[in-house]
Amino acid sequence: MDVDLRKLRYFMAVARHGNFSRAAEDLHIAQPVLSRQIRALEQELGAVLFIRGRDGATLTRAGTQLAADAEPLLADAEALRRRVAQAARQAGQFTVAFMPGLIVTDAVRAFAAAHPELTVEVLRTTRADQAEVLHDGRADVSYVRLPVDKAGLQLQSLASEPQAVVLPADHALAGKDTVSLGDLADEHLLQHPDLVPEWRDTAAEMRGRRQIPPPRFTHTMEEKLEQVAMGRGIVVLPESTARLYARPGVCHARISDIAPAETCLAWSSSRRSPLIADFSRLAAATASQLTAPTGTSATARGVAATGDDGPTNTFQGKAGQIG
Repeated sequence: MDVDLRKLRYFMAVARHGNFSRAAEDLHIAQPVLSRQIRALEQELGAVLFIRGRDGATLTRAGTQLAADAEPLLADAEALRRRVAQAARQAGQFTVAFMPGLIVTDAVRAFAAAHPELTVEVLRTTRADQAEVLHDGRADVSYVRLPVDKAGLQLQSLASEPQAVVLPADHALAGKDTVSLGDLADEHLLQHPDLVPEWRDTAAEMRGRRQIPPPRFTHTMEEKLEQVAMGRGIVVLPESTARLYARPGVCHARISDIAPAETCLAWSSSRRSPLIADFSRLAAATASQLTAPTGTSATARGVAATGDDGPTNTFQGKAGQIG
């Protein structure tokens, strides 16, 4: 039995809204049509997917399982559509995505030289979309920082590096090259705590030992650093990223008792391209060049930052012209 992707999209709309009427409005179809399609899907799968009631539609256990499985399936289907459309527009294109602070030049140059028939592009990502660019077909491979949602992905471990805390320049810990989590227990984290689980387990604000303002998770690195400079909290970053965004008003110090930041190469598990295999080999061979050498101490990092952690940018280059 083949599952109809259109019916899966209809199912996911009802699952998101918890209501047939609102889902039908969102899909721009009549509610009776939507109801018939969902009933047909239930018959095909031999399972009831929703408990229908006056208050809306609630997923059954089978429906919950289908929702978990359908989301990556639909994402892969959309990525397939994007890749086919991209191939029709521009044959011979390969896109490498990367997170700020990572230097991917050596691998990209080597890959471009090995495949002169290709146009090789690089795409900067953020925490929010470093995996999404693989699912939606914008990139063929992506250098990702863990943690990342591994569903639907193949990951190849490449490198690890120390993590650093970014502090206001006038902080009591400013000037130290190394600090411990205990030194940071009373600080306010300007990131989601799940990104720094070791801090979450020791922080006073997570244990209710002091009152804190409602969390504000900013989206760009510039916003985070402005908040840090104003003394409103701290951020924890891979050391190479902290160096990249060095600027007046803040400083950073290595955290001695926290797990290192892990970098991996990721690609969609549905892809079977020999080009991806070629690039993964080159990525492994050049992994030692992913981060810049350690620079000066925490007291002397005042150069202006370049780039940001906001919307992605794309840079293109023909083989042999990737810089």
